[in-house]
Amino acid sequence: MTYRLISATPSPYARKVRIALLEKGIAFETITEVPWHADTATPRHNPLEKLPVLLLPTGDAVYESRFILEWLEVMHPTPPLLPTDPRAALAARQVEVVCDGICDANVLLFFERRRAEPSEAWMARQRRKVDGGMQALDEWVRAGRIGAGFGLAEICTGTVLGYIAVRYPEHPWRSAYPALAEISARLEQRPSFRATVPVPQSITEAVV
Repeated sequence: MTYRLISATPSPYARKVRIALLEKGIAFETITEVPWHADTATPRHNPLEKLPVLLLPTGDAVYESRFILEWLEVMHPTPPLLPTDPRAALAARQVEVVCDGICDANVLLFFERRRAEPSEAWMARQRRKVDGGMQALDEWVRAGRIGAGFGLAEICTGTVLGYIAVRYPEHPWRSAYPALAEISARLEQRPSFRATVPVPQSITEAVV
C-alpha cells in the first residue's frame, strides 16, 4: 500500500507530513504542485484548495497538515510521534499551534510583499507574530520542552525554522535565538530532514 502526497517543495506544512511519513516508515509518492497555479489538482481533492493532501489507495483524501498528522498517528501508531503522557502530548500540540501560526504569518508576509503597494502596518503585524512565536519556541527549547526527545514538537519546530531560513534568510533568528539555531542544526542532520530540504518554487500566475 503506497500513499500519494500532493506537496509543494517550500511548504513547511507539507514537509511536516513528509517527515512524519519517513519517520514512521510509510511508503509514499510525492506529487509536487504549485497550488496557486490554474492547473493544480488540489481543488479536486481538498475543497479548501490547500496543501498538503494525502491520497489514499481507496481514492479518499486526507487534508490539512495538522489533521493528516493526527490521522497518521491513529492509523499508523508505531513509532509514536506523541508522548503517551496526556500533559506532554498537549504540550507538543501547543508547540504545533505556535509553529503553524509562525508559518501562517510568514505566508501572509510573502504574498503581501508581492502586492504593488504592500501595507507596512500589515507586514509589521505579521512580523510581530513571527517574533513572538520564535521567542516562545526559544523559551521552550531552553526549558527542555522541545528537543529532549523526538516527535511532533521537534518536527514542527524544525520545519518552521527551515522555512524561515529559505523564505526569509535576512531574519537574524540564529543570532537572536541560539537555542533555536542549535536545535535546527541538529534536526537537519536527521535522514528525514535531509530528505525533505525545502526548495523555493516560482509562482508565475498572479495571486494577489
